[in-house]
Amino acid sequence: MKVRVLKHSKNEMKIEIEGEGHSFGSALQSALLEDRNVEFAGYNVPHPLFSKSVVYVRTKGGERAETALKKAAKRLKKRMNELQKLFEASLK
Repeated sequence: MKVRVLKHSKNEMKIEIEGEGHSFGSALQSALLEDRNVEFAGYNVPHPLFSKSVVYVRTKGGERAETALKKAAKRLKKRMNELQKLFEASLK
């Protein structure tokens, strides 16, 4: 997975995530929208033949866009760890 910053300001950020498609883009968008300081979050997959997602986030108040992205990534990581534990327990 490679991440490239396409746009960056205090409260806006647009990143391209190479190697990811709709599944990851949608999960990250959902995690971003859980943050009350996120005014808008969205993603798109520019072309179906290339595995790249573009994620956009705009924050309100004093929160920086990259802070919102970091917090969303941590929430996703925690959920995936929980899912892994539940999956492993169900196999026993």
